Amino acid sequence: MPQLRDWLALWRVPGIGPSVFQQLLERFGDPGAVFAAGRRGWGQLKLDAPTVEGLTAPDDAGVERDLAWEEASPHHHILTPASHHYPKRLREIPNPPPLLFVVGDPELLSFPQIGIVGSRRPTAGGRQSARDFAAYLARSGLVITSGLAQGVDTAAHQGALDADGYTIAVTGTGPDRIYPSSNRELAKRIAAMGAIVTEFPTGVTARPDHFPRRNRIISGLGVGVLVVEASLRSGSLITARYALEHGREVFAIPGSIHNPLAKGCHALIRRGHAKLVEQAADILEELPGQLALPDIPGEAEESTSQQTPDAEHAQVMDALGYDPVTLDTVLQRTGLTPEAVSSILLILELQGHVTAMPGGRYARCRPEDRK
Repeated sequence: MPQLRDWLALWRVPGIGPSVFQQLLERFGDPGAVFAAGRRGWGQLKLDAPTVEGLTAPDDAGVERDLAWEEASPHHHILTPASHHYPKRLREIPNPPPLLFVVGDPELLSFPQIGIVGSRRPTAGGRQSARDFAAYLARSGLVITSGLAQGVDTAAHQGALDADGYTIAVTGTGPDRIYPSSNRELAKRIAAMGAIVTEFPTGVTARPDHFPRRNRIISGLGVGVLVVEASLRSGSLITARYALEHGREVFAIPGSIHNPLAKGCHALIRRGHAKLVEQAADILEELPGQLALPDIPGEAEESTSQQTPDAEHAQVMDALGYDPVTLDTVLQRTGLTPEAVSSILLILELQGHVTAMPGGRYARCRPEDRK
């Protein structure tokens, strides 16, 4: 707990964002050492006056509110990059969030997922496309990640929930705030069937500069990003830009040349920044090679306890029957990590060996079904 207090205190210092936080860790080692360095040590980094004053007098009251929030529910979690549930993909992006505040299941952060983003005021067709694509991809085993905004984000979350799939909402506020307030009930459903995640501590309200930071997390968590409808000045294009920088796949749905909300998608496709998709299956065809499996030891480290990818695939197949079973059942039968099992199930489904069922259940495909 003392160490977490230091992380929370440093994160609350004015002027310290992900980049400066990382610089401080690289210079001093850990947040506790940052505070212990004093003005002489801080002076080496050319920090501005408000930041130095914040380091001198940490926001202890704010830290107590953060800790009280975590302790208020078993579904509240605060993660640092050293935490078991901090997702590997997010840890590897430039300037990863030093802290994540999670409402719901933190294990889902490491599951294979795709971001779905777009206009806050989509057309009826755009809203339906977001919902349909999200439902299909969720039934196929992907977690649907979006930003809880009105419009496309809302439709994507709803599509995943309607398909009895998992969804993650990345927000631009503290974990104790819901923005927009009109999505309060949706947020409750997401927390129950997925997770709400933010890098902002308790009490932080929505601000325009928070949403690009939120967008980089949406991109960083996933294997790709789908842009449904977006104008040329849409914040969704910021998410697409982050995805390109993070080495993620970018997909875009084309629209009418007369629809201003299609111009952003068309620009991404025309510049070669996004792959044109007309149906959700087009996305799945691109993803098997992007799904992260656990690290496999090299030949020099062979042992009887180590497994190859094929062996793990066979292990998952052995855990499945022709009667649907839940993901938890597969985890219990295999002993593999949730991230590994989710990736393997998706690959097996794309290969025609496994069928995803409503309610997050899986079954082997019968031989006659694969003809």
